[in-house]
Amino acid sequence: MHLKRKDESGRHYRTSCPPVHPCLSAPVRVQLFSMDIVKTEDLVFEYIRRDEEGNPTDVTTALDHVDIDVRQGEFVGILGHNGSGKSTFAKHLNAILYPTEGTVYVGGMNTRDDDKLWDVRSCAGMVFQNPDNQIIGQVVEEDVGFGPENLGVPTKEIWERVEESLRAVGMLEYRKKSPNKLSGGQKQRVSIAGVLAMHPKCIVLDEPTAMLDPSGRREVVRAIRGLNDVEKMTVILITHYMDEVVHADRIFVMDKGKVVMQGTPREVFADVPTLEKLRLDVPGPTRIAWELKKKGLPLPDGILTAEELVKEIEKCR
Repeated sequence: MHLKRKDESGRHYRTSCPPVHPCLSAPVRVQLFSMDIVKTEDLVFEYIRRDEEGNPTDVTTALDHVDIDVRQGEFVGILGHNGSGKSTFAKHLNAILYPTEGTVYVGGMNTRDDDKLWDVRSCAGMVFQNPDNQIIGQVVEEDVGFGPENLGVPTKEIWERVEESLRAVGMLEYRKKSPNKLSGGQKQRVSIAGVLAMHPKCIVLDEPTAMLDPSGRREVVRAIRGLNDVEKMTVILITHYMDEVVHADRIFVMDKGKVVMQGTPREVFADVPTLEKLRLDVPGPTRIAWELKKKGLPLPDGILTAEELVKEIEKCR
């Protein structure tokens, strides 16, 4: 199983500013966090187009002085429409891309340090949009064991990691199955298990549900929440589905390469007008509550779930 893949710089790997919008401080859940597992300082990244002779012809600034910190144990959502820079940001956390300016620290390591490349990628595991691009094994358990094997993990421990990782995403009963026989949501959960088996400190998911149907999306989101709630894994979820991050600890909203809003889900989603200007929607219950409030119903801002909405409407009777 000693297969290899290449990132955009040709290295082999396994995958495995303007003012910020003001938000009040009212955390959704109480949880203690320790050190920063991810930190970016004044991060700038430019895509440079060149002519046949190698001369620059056009420069696009994808990330424009981005400062984001993620503490160990947090569930952080990165939101933004297409072209906002969120996926470019994600690729910096696994050292697939390097900053044009500024610094990215993962587990306290500077991603520019070539001597720390494998340590960075071991610290921050990456899951992409299309699970078919990450699954290489003919059997589920072989695919999940691919990463630990390439890390030189002893055989006995590999199988222990395979079992614990598949159990964590609810796919243990499919360990002997062919990935080709699985649904899209199940394949994506196998991809997540493959990253977990390498024991990263943080898992970065770049729009992991973008290619899935609603059922597959629910499967994957449930698995992601379980990793954070039960396994205490640090999770960074890049998405444009607002409902996927209602249970996050914090949200960063990006637009044109900048962080333009940040706060808890309740704080961010309470500001419907600003999100609309950014061409973003809000979770369904939040939208309904907003419309009812405009009609005169005295509902609080930042309702996130259907249960909250029903409870607040009953108070108005």
